[in-house]
Formats: sequence, C-alpha cells, structure tokens
Amino acid sequence: MPIVVGVKFNNNRKVYHFDPEENVYVEGDIVVVETQKGNELGEVVKGNFEVPEEEAQKELKKVVRKANSRDFDLQRKAKETEPRALEIAREKARNLGLSLKFISSEVSFDCKRVVLCFTSEDRVDFRELVKELASALHARIELRQLYERDDVKLRGSLGMCGRECCCRSYLRDFEKVTVKMAKVQGLSLNPTKISGICGKLMCCLKYENEYYSEVFKQMPKVNAKVMTPDGMAVVDSNDMLKKIVTCKVFVDDTYVMKKFPLDQITVLKPVNNPPHGKKKDAVHDEPDEDGDDEE
Repeated sequence: MPIVVGVKFNNNRKVYHFDPEENVYVEGDIVVVETQKGNELGEVVKGNFEVPEEEAQKELKKVVRKANSRDFDLQRKAKETEPRALEIAREKARNLGLSLKFISSEVSFDCKRVVLCFTSEDRVDFRELVKELASALHARIELRQLYERDDVKLRGSLGMCGRECCCRSYLRDFEKVTVKMAKVQGLSLNPTKISGICGKLMCCLKYENEYYSEVFKQMPKVNAKVMTPDGMAVVDSNDMLKKIVTCKVFVDDTYVMKKFPLDQITVLKPVNNPPHGKKKDAVHDEPDEDGDDEE
C-alpha cells in the first residue's frame, strides 16, 4: 500500500494526500508541496500512513521539503499582499462599473498567482478587469465566483443553534440536503425554520436522516386506526426519538389522549365494504397462517 501524508491548506478543511518519498513528517509540520498550480505551503495534519490502493489518489504530488525561514518569508510577503490585492480589485471593478462584490483574496506562496473570490447577482463579463488586475499586481489572476454556501463557509457565521456554522467549523464537503429530510423528521416546512444563514436548507438536516428514515418506516401514520392495550384508537402524533405513539383512545362519545410504546401498537387495516352495504370491522394488518391477509 502507498505511504502518504495528509496536508491541508489555510482554513480549508479538506485534507489532501501527498507522497513523502523517503522522508518522515509528523502532524504540525509546515511543508512545501507540489500542486497543479505550483508549489504551496501546507500543514501536515496526519503523518506518514498507509492507504489502500483504491483510496489513493491516482497521481500523488510530492512533498518538496519542510518549510525553512526563506519559505516563511515568502509566505509572509504573500499574506501582506492580499489586502492590497483585494482593495485594487474593488477599485478596478468600481471604475469599470461591474457589479462584483469581492469577498477575499489569496496570493500564492510564490506571489505569482492571485485568486480573488466574489459574489454577483448578475452575469458579468470581467475579461477587461482580469487584464487590468494582471497589469497592476504583476501576477496571474483567477476570479472565483462564490455562492451563498461558499460565502458563509469562507467568512463564517453563527447558526440558529448559537454555534459556529458547520460548514465553517468542520465540514469538508457540502452534501445534498432535501426537503424530504425535514418531512421525515417531522419538522416545520417553514423556510425560516429549516434554512441556514446562507438561505439554503440547513446542513444538519442530513446528520440524523438515516435514523429518522428507518424509524419513519416503523411508525404508524397520523390518523391511522390502531389497536392499543386500551382498545381501538387513532394516531395523533409520533415521537420518533423515543418511539412513542400518542393516540386518541375512544371511550363512549369522547376520547382520551394516551401514549404507548411503538411495540404495543398494531395498525389496523381497513377492509372494503362487502355487498349490500354490510360493514366489516377493521382487521389487524398481519398475515394469517397461510401467508395471506385475513378476509
């Protein structure tokens, strides 16, 4: 199995694998690594370790060396250039009448590449802007458009739970979140209740979805007729975490609200009315000895 080291860059939570060759690196080491866009400075978050062939990246880039004092000087110069690059970009866009809102800038380790992140509600032709920025900053310019989720991940914010947004604090990738997840969990579908700071569905709807989806299949539907230890009843609500069913148990002309564990509930299956208007009682939704439903 190939031996790799795990390296991350800046505030990016994603970890990339690099080939350490014959060298040994430990967590916390600052290293210079090869990337598709030139050498970059990164932090080792996992020292030399083996990965299965199927999990290894096809073309592993190499760790060039541990960072030295010259490398740190270059990084410091790059960081000092970033605020200036951001201000120049904003000024150039304003002069060209472009509706771009620049959020951040990132100058490469060797100061030969500048990445500028922006948001825009309109489609913008920024070719002239790129030319002017390249001339002013003497570097290759990359403009990267951010969307709502990217913006929050980059700048950070607090969620409605009072904690730092998951995308900023620890999530490495955005996973698909759907309205169906909120429905299965019995949450209000009011957009203000299930949307995050970015305006998209909250990432945390995904976390417990597997559990809720499984329990959802076991719970009776609301308004379903069921048999309880106290007799026939109608389901009022379900507590899927505790697997408790709240039912309306009918007594004479009224009913009483009672809670029952899921394993004490049997769903009753309605039966079609027989000919001549004669009615049959509901029957248990269980197969008989021959494997067929009761008739």
